Amino acid sequence: KMASSSAPWIGSAYLFLQSTCKTIVLPSLYESSQKKPCVFKALKLALADSTGSLNGVDMLKVHCSHPHLIVQLKFCKQENCRRFLRSYREGALQQSLQNHLQLSLATTTVPLEMELKAGNEHLDNMLKDEDRCLECIYKEKPDRLRDEEITELEECLKSLVVHQSINNNVAVKDCASPNSPSLPYPSQGSSLSSQVTFIFQGQQFANRMLTPDDHQKFAKLVSKKWKQVGRSLQKYCRGLRDPVIDNLALEYDREGLYEQAYQLLLRFIQSEGKKATIALLIAALEENGLISLAEELLGLHSNEDCS
Repeated sequence: KMASSSAPWIGSAYLFLQSTCKTIVLPSLYESSQKKPCVFKALKLALADSTGSLNGVDMLKVHCSHPHLIVQLKFCKQENCRRFLRSYREGALQQSLQNHLQLSLATTTVPLEMELKAGNEHLDNMLKDEDRCLECIYKEKPDRLRDEEITELEECLKSLVVHQSINNNVAVKDCASPNSPSLPYPSQGSSLSSQVTFIFQGQQFANRMLTPDDHQKFAKLVSKKWKQVGRSLQKYCRGLRDPVIDNLALEYDREGLYEQAYQLLLRFIQSEGKKATIALLIAALEENGLISLAEELLGLHSNEDCS
């Protein structure tokens, strides 16, 4: 039987990945000391997208078995496993990983084939039966602790992602490889709103004031998480205290989520003026796992095909 909701639910599965583009060999890229952090970052962010949380699924080890890259996954919560399975079944995980690999490796689209296994069971053959998939994953207890290399890559990734606040600003370090050239990151102590550039997923972007196009895209795509983003913006904006956010929800309830989100960002812009920058909004989106929306605002989505 599966564990009850009150007990820790621990299951394990293997995700098999293969690029169908002859010029992109995932195991070879992962075996490269320079490219490994890039591939790991794409995996981590795609898995976060699939569960809605950076901690929704844990990677225990990444195996290189040409032509496959095999990721051993560990699930601690049944609900996170359900979200992962739905994302996998609907193709969202595959699309997300392709996008993140493209950005992280600075290449054209990385077309992927995926396969999901738990023990001897091929879960791709039973994806419509979610409960059966959960049973198979739950039967496979993780037989290992997290690989030390994974822990090191996790720490490396944390230093690449900007999680700055006004009271705790740190210089972001590039740890992609010991020999990689250092980028002109903002100096220690600079605030996200005033710095000239900021880092997102290891790439440098010019900071700027929010535009009407940003405003509309945010309102259209943020959906139900607009309140969470608003609360993340509180640390930069006194005009977005909880009563203000709650009042916006009530005042624009009939108009729907678009208008509520639009009014939230409008209050932010009106309150902060020139300090209402794209860097602050991206940091708030990252904090809430809205990576795809952040990419959209920064113009990172591309439809290029693998050549």
